Amino acid sequence: MNSTIKKNWLDTQKKIEKANPDGKEITVIAVTKTHTIEVIEKALSLGLMEIGENKAQEFVEKFESLEGRENEINWHMIGHLQRNKVKYVIGKTKLIHSLDSMRLAKEIEKRGESEGLSVDTLLQVNAAKEDAKYGIFMEDVKSFLKNIEDFQHLKIRGLMTMAPYYEDPEKTRDCFRKLKNMFEDLKKEEYNNVSMDYLSMGMSNDFEVAIEEGSNMVRLGRTLFGERPKSK
Repeated sequence: MNSTIKKNWLDTQKKIEKANPDGKEITVIAVTKTHTIEVIEKALSLGLMEIGENKAQEFVEKFESLEGRENEINWHMIGHLQRNKVKYVIGKTKLIHSLDSMRLAKEIEKRGESEGLSVDTLLQVNAAKEDAKYGIFMEDVKSFLKNIEDFQHLKIRGLMTMAPYYEDPEKTRDCFRKLKNMFEDLKKEEYNNVSMDYLSMGMSNDFEVAIEEGSNMVRLGRTLFGERPKSK
């Protein structure tokens, strides 16, 4: 297994370099949903220190198993986050990628205030308006950013989206391009608590297209670790 992960990572780096001829910095989130602690340790040994989890309960279990190794790991919550699970996540993650509603924003702000924390998040945008996906519609993003300007403990550091799944990843290009254009437009505007630092677009099926269209953060599971084990 370890040699396979190493080969996958080397192959992935080559694909990233090809999609990114300008050599801009691309942050790779290694998505370890349902994978073991041993897989995470192998990722860390290869220099993959940005580790993404989808579910709060699984994240907490893994965080506690690897407690004391904070210098080696930056944890990311990349999946849908229920409001009643916020208390288990904040203070432990570098970035919450899935801020997808004002109700969740208010809960993060409330928890951040009670614990004296500043919580970095990405605003999840449902750029393709898919019914099965969470996120703010593009036309509502600016009003959302206005509505959190008085918050003291929640910071928005960029945008995240999940493109529709296509067998042909070329079909995702328009979705990624639209969000990149919005990302650049928002950089020119000034909102309190907002900085457009990260554009998190692209997963195992479409990360090369996402990078070509301007993503500087990709979330990769299968392409690094193979098919996920089934959840217990």
